[in-house]
Amino acid sequence: MWYSLLAKALMFACHRYIRPLNARAFSDISYAHINHLLDAFPHRELYSLNCQLASFSRNGNFLATWALFCHMHSVCPKFDAYTFTPILGACSALPGPERGRQVHALMLKTGTDLGTVTKTALIDMYSKYGYLGDSVKAFQEVKFQDVVSWNSLFSSFLRHGLAKEALGVFSKMRREVVEFSEFTLCSLLKACASIAAFQPGKQVHALVVVTGRDLVVLGTALIDFYSSIGHISEAMKVFSTLSWTKDDVMCNSFITRCVQNRRYKEAFSIISVMKPNVVALTSALSACCENSDLWIGMQIHCVATRFGFTSDTQLCNKLIDMYAKCGKILNARSLFNGIFHKDVVSWTSMIDAYGRHGHGHEALELFSKMEQEGNKVSPNSVTFLAVLSACGHSGLVEEGRELFNLVEKKCGLVPGVEHYSCLIDILGRAGRMEDVWCLFGDMEKNGIRPTAAVWAALMNACRINLDVARGELAAKKLLELEPNNPGNYIMLSNFYASLGMWDFVDSLRGHMKESRLIKEAGNSWVTVPHLVPTS
Repeated sequence: MWYSLLAKALMFACHRYIRPLNARAFSDISYAHINHLLDAFPHRELYSLNCQLASFSRNGNFLATWALFCHMHSVCPKFDAYTFTPILGACSALPGPERGRQVHALMLKTGTDLGTVTKTALIDMYSKYGYLGDSVKAFQEVKFQDVVSWNSLFSSFLRHGLAKEALGVFSKMRREVVEFSEFTLCSLLKACASIAAFQPGKQVHALVVVTGRDLVVLGTALIDFYSSIGHISEAMKVFSTLSWTKDDVMCNSFITRCVQNRRYKEAFSIISVMKPNVVALTSALSACCENSDLWIGMQIHCVATRFGFTSDTQLCNKLIDMYAKCGKILNARSLFNGIFHKDVVSWTSMIDAYGRHGHGHEALELFSKMEQEGNKVSPNSVTFLAVLSACGHSGLVEEGRELFNLVEKKCGLVPGVEHYSCLIDILGRAGRMEDVWCLFGDMEKNGIRPTAAVWAALMNACRINLDVARGELAAKKLLELEPNNPGNYIMLSNFYASLGMWDFVDSLRGHMKESRLIKEAGNSWVTVPHLVPTS
């Protein structure tokens, strides 16, 4: 009785979840094809059906896996663990927990939920649903807890961001004298990386070396661990010891980490020993932008041209940024004109490049061209900020104000707090203090809460225009929001210095010294061109 009811429930679920998706959801399989498969198998053997079920799941055809399972349920009187393992994996990849709970209920009814393999699949499924408690409960019900089930529990805690608890799982696993695998060590390194635990990660590295584990598997995990917490030198040591050919994924990830940590020399050294690809070159261009290294940037451009990568819009966008930051605005514009598929980043990068070099009129012209219907690219809030900033750099006060007032009507962009901050700065530098405070009032009327950037812009405007009372108000609000930002104290100190109030300057400097608030020193890059030896 219950079996027929459950079969009806499963078939109802199948119709509910699959039929509304129509043919597009079944690019690889359809109901007719499934029926054909069932007819093709002699006597509908469970082994053959399980193989097909596993094949669908392995290939990522999760809806097809579910459809076949529902049809199997209507024709097969019994299932085994090899039936439930792939369907549980498919359920965890499909939206909503209903399917998984139905399958679990069927497992309980048929008594096939007791095996280690099916329990491990349940641990993984509930973890992916976000039900960590059910995942732990399923693990506790495993009679023979092998390394795979422990790894699944470990991954469950990591998936929920509980790295310390995951390390506790490993400690308990060791107390239970369960032999760990390479997957266990990879998960350990991920846990250490997520909490920046350098020493525990070093211990895992030592464990890898002492136990002679396979570095083909663990090499990437070790490099990712060290580089993610900023220990690039350690990561380079591991990278240099790997004797096999490094794949592009590992190299690209490592290059990105080097650039994030401003270790540009290491990033370029990795690129020099690998076959160029778009991702690696884009990351290297980020280093050139930060380093203002035009020479290497031009070499990367040549390599990209030689290998046909200049059709990649993202790479070209980064080239525009590199040329602009290196002062080559004409090169940037030439490259921009040659991009076939310009996206919003392309337009924004070029507008920002003009603004950075004081070409405000060109930035406004390009923004107007972007608004034209034929371009099919709409400006976003970042584009709006870039063109406003360009007006500020070029002293185009009225143009900036007009743009601010019309951008919502023309482009559908609602000014945000960063746009108000930029316009406040423009008006303040032009000495239009009454307009500054009117704009600030409008911002509050529109329900936009002022941030530290807004108060900083207000205080700077008051400093330029010697507005003492309102400048002190802005300074007070700024220090309330960011009491430990040394830059704010320097700005306030400059404000008082411009007014000749040196006692306040000394007091602020003394407070910074006592509180050990040290502003990061400014720096300038000077790139020495590489000299080509002459014969």
